[in-house]
Amino acid sequence: MMRPHLLFAGFVGAFACLWSSVPTHAQGRGQRGGQPAKSIAPIDLTGYWVSVVSEDWRHRMMTPRKGDYESVPLNPEGVRVANTWDLTKDNEAGLQCKPFGIGGIMRQPGRLHITWQDDNTLKMEFDAGTQTRLLFFDKTKQATGERTWQGHSIAEWEGPATGQRGAPRGNSGPRDPGGGGAGLRGGPAPPGSIFEGGSLKVVTTNFREGYLRKNGVPYSENATITEYIHRLPPHPSGDNWMVVITVIEDPKYLNQPFYTSTQFKLEPDGSKFKPDPCKTAPPPAK
Repeated sequence: MMRPHLLFAGFVGAFACLWSSVPTHAQGRGQRGGQPAKSIAPIDLTGYWVSVVSEDWRHRMMTPRKGDYESVPLNPEGVRVANTWDLTKDNEAGLQCKPFGIGGIMRQPGRLHITWQDDNTLKMEFDAGTQTRLLFFDKTKQATGERTWQGHSIAEWEGPATGQRGAPRGNSGPRDPGGGGAGLRGGPAPPGSIFEGGSLKVVTTNFREGYLRKNGVPYSENATITEYIHRLPPHPSGDNWMVVITVIEDPKYLNQPFYTSTQFKLEPDGSKFKPDPCKTAPPPAK
């Protein structure tokens, strides 16, 4: 049986290849004619969402042991830095939020609240680490000031890709999203329905260096971080799902792009949304 992380890698790789084959006229939706991004949104991302951890359980739900960087394509320098991680030193230096920066925040278990701050700015609030991101649809808006944990994000609507060259066909009904293959943890994100309706592309710059995982697996401030955020069609059960595909390219610490696919389920209200400060529990004893 193929291992879950290999099936997952195949899915995200296929997504990247298929999306790159979509004609450019089908991309960049929502920025033409000066129309407000809110008024032409092809999907509604607002609401309270809970992270559903269907893969990488030990890397996300707890602090992995030092040196556990399975499936992250670290180069020799990345391995060296990961092996120097010291939680006590981070805490003493006031760097508790390094795992909660832009490179790791979507992988933190917890809840996410998405609202429109104004007609051209989406606001994301995380209860993990009490972090906030602003996604600007105005491409002329420049980053100002010092680098921050969440950086400066520019967003644009893309798609829809359904029916375009290279888009997958068939697979009529959505399936439960996840990172593994059929019969494994969570099952795959639906190959057909993920291309329906459009997605939100987000490119983030001007961020501080941080951790891809809580145990010091690094990304640098010069990494390129791109996200594709997609709300899936409603599941027959009535559940609503959102998938965030993140691509991190970092020549300083990675020898190839690092892909993750993170799933969220819509909640009826914010009664369970409880922000907590940045804090990392010690890894399990050997």
